[in-house]
Formats: sequence, C-alpha cells, structure tokens
Amino acid sequence: MTARERHWFEPVADHLGSAYLRYSFTKGTGQEVAFLVDELGLRVGDRVLDVGCGPGRHVRELASRGIEVVGVDLSWRFVALGATSGAGSYVHADARALPVRAGSFDVAISLCQGGFGLLGGPGSEMDEDGRALREMTHAVKPGGRVVVSAFSSYFQVRHLDDPAQFDAERGVQHEHTEVRDEAGQAAPAELWTTCFTPRELRLLMAAAGAEVDALWSVEPGRYGRRSPDVDLAEFLVIGRKPGGTLSGR
Repeated sequence: MTARERHWFEPVADHLGSAYLRYSFTKGTGQEVAFLVDELGLRVGDRVLDVGCGPGRHVRELASRGIEVVGVDLSWRFVALGATSGAGSYVHADARALPVRAGSFDVAISLCQGGFGLLGGPGSEMDEDGRALREMTHAVKPGGRVVVSAFSSYFQVRHLDDPAQFDAERGVQHEHTEVRDEAGQAAPAELWTTCFTPRELRLLMAAAGAEVDALWSVEPGRYGRRSPDVDLAEFLVIGRKPGGTLSGR
C-alpha cells in the first residue's frame, strides 16, 4: 500500500460517522476501561495512547478519570468526531507509522480491532499488524504496557456461516455487509478482519519487543481474567516493555 492509497476502512468510517456508536459492541466501554484501569494500575496524570481510537469512546472514558489520552485514527472523520468531545486530544495517523516520541507514554492500547487487526486487507503484507505493534511498543517507556484485543481464530472458524469468507492461509475474515449512517442510509461495505491464536499473539508481542504479562479470552463489555478458550470471540493481551518499571507499579 502506498502513502497515497486510502485504507479500505476509511470510506466505511466516512459513511458511518457517529452511527458507529450505535453498534452493540461499543456499549461496554465503561466496563472495559474500568477493568484496564484496575489491571494496569492507571492513575490520574498517566499518559495513554489509544491507537485506532475511532470516534474516541475509550479516550473519553479514560479522560473522565483524569488520565491524559491521545487518540490516533486513520479516519479523518473519526478524528474530527472525537475532537468535538473536548476530552483528550486526537491525531490523524496510521498505526504503522505513529507520529509520537519514543517512550512518551505509560500505556498504548488498541481495542476492538482499532489499529490492530484491521490491517490485513487487499494489498497488505503479512506483517502489517506486527508493524503496528512495534510502533506501539516504541511509544511506551521502559516498563510501560502495550494492550491489544484481537479476534480469536478458534471462535471465528467454529462459528463460520460461509467458509469461503475465511482466508485460512492468512487468517483473515472477509465479510460483505452494509453499514448505515446517522440518517439510516445504507451503503455496501467489505471488511477484512485478521484473526489470531494465542500463540501468534505471543510471538507478535515478542517480535515487537514486549513480554506478555497476561492473555485472556474476552468479549466487548466483558473484559476479565478468563483463560484462553474457543468460546469467546476475542483475546486480550497485555504486554510489558522491558527495561524498567513504572513508578508505583
């Protein structure tokens, strides 16, 4: 993909706009943030980078707790929507080339297939998600955390309605669907979502320079400490950048 080509998700985001927040998977934001704040020991004044932040639902929830948050998204429309909230700050950028200083954040997150998991579309290389993970690890200070959620290959294959939609070689689910804007106007859309096994996620974290602290099976709005299984749709991975510990953690 060249710098001039639009990513496949950009026109989808342009059409969705704030209607993105109508989808059921966005309704568990408060629970997800509460779990991560507790698990990561986040405190007032800590700095969090939200990669693939969408319209900023996690940014707003974290900012309401006194955490300094920078949201990054490839969609100009999502960035503009997030900025209207007045909570946190927003940057238009690609997850594979984050415009941030090395070691400038305590935590980097990418949840709900934001900047991680949606990079396996047409023309992509096999290691696109690995590039994003390396950028996130680069952005956090020694001892900082890198947190991503990812679709489970186990769950996806177990519940396939149409096997032709799943690229078994690349682990990518290719879905033909439609999305509706704020006025209810429908538009056709194609979605490419990369799915992972726990082993793949551990290897990707290691290649990015992070040590895995935890890996759990989760669903949107149901984050918790559940061992990996084939029953829940996503995995949540918490990695730590070696070389130091954060004060008070």
